[in-house]
Amino acid sequence: MSALAKIGITMGDPAGIGPEIIVKSLQQMTPERRSATAVIGNIDILRRADRVVGAGLTYLDGLDARDGQVPVVHVPSKGADAIEDGRISAAAGEAAYQYVVKAVELALAGKIAVIVTAPLNKAALHAAGHHFDGHTELLAHLTGAKSSFMLLASDKLNAVHVSTHVSLKGATERATVERVLATIRIGNEHFKALGIARPRIAVAGLNPHCGEGGIFGNEEERITQAVELAQKEGIDAKGPISGDTVFYRALNGEFDLVVAQYHDQGHIPTKLIAFDTTVNVSLGLPIRRASVDHGTAFDIAWTGKASPVNMNSAIAYGRMMADRLPAAAAAA
Repeated sequence: MSALAKIGITMGDPAGIGPEIIVKSLQQMTPERRSATAVIGNIDILRRADRVVGAGLTYLDGLDARDGQVPVVHVPSKGADAIEDGRISAAAGEAAYQYVVKAVELALAGKIAVIVTAPLNKAALHAAGHHFDGHTELLAHLTGAKSSFMLLASDKLNAVHVSTHVSLKGATERATVERVLATIRIGNEHFKALGIARPRIAVAGLNPHCGEGGIFGNEEERITQAVELAQKEGIDAKGPISGDTVFYRALNGEFDLVVAQYHDQGHIPTKLIAFDTTVNVSLGLPIRRASVDHGTAFDIAWTGKASPVNMNSAIAYGRMMADRLPAAAAAA
């Protein structure tokens, strides 16, 4: 494979928009970049997506592509005949699962530097017998990582999450001193590796107005302890800061990163501010991974209408990580 071949894109749920947006992103690349971007998926499905969008690209089964060819690590889809466009199925969930398994294998072997993931469908994944709440949890399982963290990154706002796919009650319980401190640390290390000498990190409170001194809850006591421990380690962390102001302050340039305490606290502001360009990044793994931050869009799948803008952003972030982030920092 070319020395520039650093990115491996998993095709996602083949019944969704993943194959189409991958082809559109590949179409927009220079020939050199295109041959340095491998797709992990079913080559026949990828060629069909090419016909749908009219890209006219050439797909090579294997990693040694050149002259604008697209290298494809072909993963056969068992039960492919049962996969229907825009519909949830166990066959599609199994295919998406196997694409990720193969990508992790390649990343751990050093054959690709970064995994970029197209969207999979959680219901289809579960129907196939793989009971994970999403890519981040699946990747942690496949790599043997003890913990993982979700970062939503964009040019405007960055948020790393203490917890993600758990209930609000579960999120409250998970906001321990240890987990909050670990989230601060992983965010600090990631942004330092990307070139920010001393990242400015804001840590959001959990309760309204940070609990108002215990009137609305005392979870902030744990968050305060975590921030103080981070500061003793030399990390530029501040908080807890009320969730209704911290993102505004970060957007205005006061902070490089916000530590959000739960899924919606971090997702709502980042998607409101940069819906089309926010990238989902997994931290804490022994591999590097970036992803689109949208779903399979079954309602428009295989119509050629899906936009590749978010996939372009995910690929760009993946290339940045490949260039700047040492392998050791990826698993810090």
